[in-house]
Amino acid sequence: MPERRRIPSLPDRLPDRLTALRTPADPGFWRSPVRGARFTAVLGLVLLAGLTLLFVTGLLSYAAYNPDLDPVNDKTPDKGWLGFYLFAWPTGPHWLYRLTQGLHVTVGIVLVPVLLAKLWSVIPRLFALPPARSVGHALERISLLLLVGGALFEFLTGLLNIQLDYLFPGSFYTLHFYGAWVFLAGFVAHVALKLPQAVRVLRSGIPRGEPDPLAAPDPLPATLSRRGALAMVGAGSLLLLVTSVGRSVDGPLRRIALLTPRGGTEQGPGPNAFQVNKTAAAVRIAPADTGERWRLTVRGPAGELRFSRAELLAMEQHSAALPIACVEGWSTSDQLWRGVRLSDLAALAGYPDSPPDVFVESLQRSGSFRKAALRDNQVRDGRSLLALEVNGAPLSPDHGYPARIIVPAAPGVLNTKWVETLTFGEL
Repeated sequence: MPERRRIPSLPDRLPDRLTALRTPADPGFWRSPVRGARFTAVLGLVLLAGLTLLFVTGLLSYAAYNPDLDPVNDKTPDKGWLGFYLFAWPTGPHWLYRLTQGLHVTVGIVLVPVLLAKLWSVIPRLFALPPARSVGHALERISLLLLVGGALFEFLTGLLNIQLDYLFPGSFYTLHFYGAWVFLAGFVAHVALKLPQAVRVLRSGIPRGEPDPLAAPDPLPATLSRRGALAMVGAGSLLLLVTSVGRSVDGPLRRIALLTPRGGTEQGPGPNAFQVNKTAAAVRIAPADTGERWRLTVRGPAGELRFSRAELLAMEQHSAALPIACVEGWSTSDQLWRGVRLSDLAALAGYPDSPPDVFVESLQRSGSFRKAALRDNQVRDGRSLLALEVNGAPLSPDHGYPARIIVPAAPGVLNTKWVETLTFGEL
């Protein structure tokens, strides 16, 4: 009788690594030899310094808008106690907002490779089971959720904003503001839990006999050392720095700032040859709106006064060398502005000795910040002007002709263009 041949079953025919299907919850699923506690600790300390700087400069940017001065300046309503730190934004040094917001945007861009590498290095922990082994472990996982979710949300909305791509629902200011506080809650909790461990690992390494908690238990053959991986992350950050910082500083780096917003088109050639965010055409300012019939309305205790551009030019003119710096991170070098001091216009309005706040309204009929409020310290500063000229020439339509506000150290959106009305008084 012939011998029967055994037919292999399906599992017998499959390779070993397919018979034991692995999920992300299995430590053996993650096999990169680069992951390790020391690698993660280095990235974590870089992020600790960088994210702290981002949070501080972000709060300063919010304060620069004087959000508690008037509702039109506050795009984050119902902030409550989250506005505890707000103060009267100073006018000096005149490059203050250019520095703080330039740091905020540039450092945020530079940290992108570090953040992605850090998330990659700890991603096995996100799938670890059971989700919570104790109350303390549950709190750690919740803080991690707030940290990772908040960081990704803040970086995504920030990068979209600086590229002028408003794809997110709602106001960027509101979303970014509250997202920052959610991120901070996770960040503080995570640092409190992990900083001592990270410092210990960097100083002494993993204690002898203890396994590396982040290393793969069954790593693949190494093709890149951990130092090499850190060098790649550093090179990526350096590349982003070189191709972005030029929009916040002067010099040849401006020509290669390919990854940061240029503030719309650069006007040129000529005295008005520096970038703008919104053109006159984009906000539907027609030549008839700014022609011979245009009048500046000034209101105060002295009543309502109206001035033509020629009458404003006949007043005492003053000059100030000031930059424009916008929340998207781009800024100009100092431009030489010339016009009438806001304090002189306040005197005409009925405040000869102590200029108060001023409420500024633009010819622009729609869009954010077509109305804005300035504090009394900004009005008092002798460099704060209703500018009529720049760099020895009349303002171009895109730079705010027939008149615009220019204030030292103020965000660009508070330097209102196409000014129609100034109302002086306590706000």
